[in-house]
Amino acid sequence: MTQTAPAASVTETFTVTNPATGAEVGTFPIHTAADIAERAAAGRIAQEWWAALTFGERKRRINRWIAAIGQRSDEICDLGFAETGRPRGDVQFELIAGLEDLRWAAAHAERVLKERRVAPGMALFNFSARVSYPPLGVVGVIAPWNVPIYTVLCGIAYALAAGNAAIVKPSEYAAASSVLVIEAFETANPDAPKGLISWVTGFAATGNALCTAGLDKIAFTGSVPTGRKVMAACAENLTPVLLELGGKDVTIVAEDADVEKAATAVVWGGFFNGGQACVGIERVYVTQAVREPFLAKIKEIASQVTTGLGDEDAYGPMIVPAQIDVVRRHVTAAIDAGAIALVGGVDSIRAPFVDPVVLVDVPEDNAAVQEETFGPVIVINTVADVEEAILKANATKFGLGSSVFSAKRGREIAGRLKAGGTTINSVLTFVGMPSVPFGGIGDSGFGRFHGDDGLREFAAPKATTHKKFQMGPDMQSFPRRPDDFEQVRKMVKFRYAKRRGV
Repeated sequence: MTQTAPAASVTETFTVTNPATGAEVGTFPIHTAADIAERAAAGRIAQEWWAALTFGERKRRINRWIAAIGQRSDEICDLGFAETGRPRGDVQFELIAGLEDLRWAAAHAERVLKERRVAPGMALFNFSARVSYPPLGVVGVIAPWNVPIYTVLCGIAYALAAGNAAIVKPSEYAAASSVLVIEAFETANPDAPKGLISWVTGFAATGNALCTAGLDKIAFTGSVPTGRKVMAACAENLTPVLLELGGKDVTIVAEDADVEKAATAVVWGGFFNGGQACVGIERVYVTQAVREPFLAKIKEIASQVTTGLGDEDAYGPMIVPAQIDVVRRHVTAAIDAGAIALVGGVDSIRAPFVDPVVLVDVPEDNAAVQEETFGPVIVINTVADVEEAILKANATKFGLGSSVFSAKRGREIAGRLKAGGTTINSVLTFVGMPSVPFGGIGDSGFGRFHGDDGLREFAAPKATTHKKFQMGPDMQSFPRRPDDFEQVRKMVKFRYAKRRGV
């Protein structure tokens, strides 16, 4: 799969390869700032056309795009497997999640973003007031390599439904499937002007050029260090950013938890996609009362998890070689500090694969507890009770996802966890549910994809007020008369001096 671009400035290319076999998947151009400027200019023209459409007209075109992607879903999933080595089932799952984002955003954009009347308040009751949500303009979407199809579609869905154009930079490790789903929009909507959705490929310099191109927003999904660089680059033009960054997601297993269901969910949540997920479970706090049966069940289930390129393998290779070094460092640090390797250990690291590792009783100040591993490593520590579990769960700079297993106290515990999302008696469901906001706090970033908040993330709330008539003293004019102040004084006493509802 060779992709070229019309921009004359593109002279260099790079090749996407399978991380396990080295097989070539596609060759892509390294786009420059000049290429991005061309796309931004085309995007601004196309966005004016797109924004002038009704919500219903935009919805019809997004639905055509969904159908076009669905018709090529086998090809897309094959590409996703080829460029990442992830099981086809995982690629199918992320494709479905991305398509659901498109469908939900298109279906609900009018409800969330249509102009609405609001109360003007007593002091300005002679005015009418309305709030509208015009689109931002042209936004940039920078997607990661771990779930490339989902993050591209998720990034585009809410921006597009809100009336924006988008320039997308997929990861240099997994560009093939992303480019295919983006280009399916033009195929499905030949009446749309060129540049409404466009893509650029390349390395860090291309991403930096996108951030400094003067776009109207950058939506970035990726690591904390890169997120800081994105934010710094965007500050040059005061370009607003949405940052969905890393996590050290936690699960609490309370004394009244269903141990088997909790263990089953934790193993999947920690090892799906080889642990290469910002919302993957990396920390577990289990109460002393259920420690032994929980650990026994974890060992039983995790020991059956297989890695490889087969369709029945649980997960594939590490996509980025440098991440293997992080996994090795964390596992070594934990074991050197006295942790128990319940499943696997340092020998589990056999690049490009890493077999499941479960570490027990790791010191809280250890790198394996404090830093994002982004690999198939789960740390399980024991606590006396739920109170201690909550305290330790919140003792992190991250705050993306979390989960809790409890028969009776799930909502109570969930309400006390500092995270952008919490799942009770399951894991990660807030990620695949487009009706609820998805994002984090702290080092996990800010801003939201999904839901009403995700749509408004790509709009610029605007207030419009209209004076209907003059009533009482005009305090917005000069000169001001003494009797005007007296009327206002009486109004303040009448409206605010009495204690109501106390």
